[in-house]
Amino acid sequence: MSLDSDVIVDRRRMRRKLTFWRVLAAVVAIAAIVAISVMLSPRGRATFTSAGSIARVNIEGLIRTDQERVEALDRLGNSSVAAVIVHINSPGGTTSGSEQLYNALMRLKAKKPMVVVVEGLAASGAYMAAVASDHIVAQQSALVGSIGVLFQFPNFTQLLKTVGVQVEEVKSSPLKAAPNGYEPTSPEARAALDSLVKDSYAWFRGLVQTRRGMDNALLDKVSDGRVFTGRQALDLKLIDQLGDERTAIAWLVEQKHVKKGLPVRDYHLQPRFGDLTFLRTAASLTLDALGLRGIAHQLEQAGVTQAVDRLNLNGMLALWAPGGIN
Repeated sequence: MSLDSDVIVDRRRMRRKLTFWRVLAAVVAIAAIVAISVMLSPRGRATFTSAGSIARVNIEGLIRTDQERVEALDRLGNSSVAAVIVHINSPGGTTSGSEQLYNALMRLKAKKPMVVVVEGLAASGAYMAAVASDHIVAQQSALVGSIGVLFQFPNFTQLLKTVGVQVEEVKSSPLKAAPNGYEPTSPEARAALDSLVKDSYAWFRGLVQTRRGMDNALLDKVSDGRVFTGRQALDLKLIDQLGDERTAIAWLVEQKHVKKGLPVRDYHLQPRFGDLTFLRTAASLTLDALGLRGIAHQLEQAGVTQAVDRLNLNGMLALWAPGGIN
């Protein structure tokens, strides 16, 4: 009888120990999940960014309005990083998106030493963003400039005539919803669009002139829509120095007194799923899995991918692209 009691007591003791370790394991797991979630969140990334580092920010592809990117840059400005290097490789995008990015970078520059590095392309709206920095570094073969604005819209008038379709409408005034692509653009509608483009262009030119310290003659030379190589851009005051990230770090050390030898760590802006970027990435992975990566590369070379992306841009554009995609 006594033996049975001892066995029962031992079993109860073992159950209590097992319950304790189970609870402890659950608490540890929950704490780990919470910690990982915090670190992966945008606010957590800013919090855990070390004061002993330089943040590397990448601006790539077509530029659109992106509030998440703005908030991420604002958080970076409030973090403890020593400085920021912004890498730009973009043909530009919408004027509103480029202006939004420029303003966010201006706020960031007011709080942190910042330098821009042009790796391959900083054209049009991307160059607008670049001039937020007091110092722009570019490789000799990089393309810089394309200062200008355009407004593009398809016109299906001839196609509709061919298929025998006529679009009718009733509107409050002649310039309402003009141009619409279903009828020839009237002189009045074209004049209204021309006024919009010229106003945005004048603002863009003034921005470049102020930020880069150009006189009128030099501004006229660089703002005719052309792109320039890094070597040409240096002589035209579009950039400040030829080089790469190492050159940018040396400038931060010499001119902004950033501590020498600090590591450069990537600061990932919030990924965007509201446009075609996610779909394009998924398609690329699928083609890789099927062994059809060559086809994807050919489409990229042909400009098809960029043309599809262009379908997702609305409003006036500050954009440069060769090969008839403009």
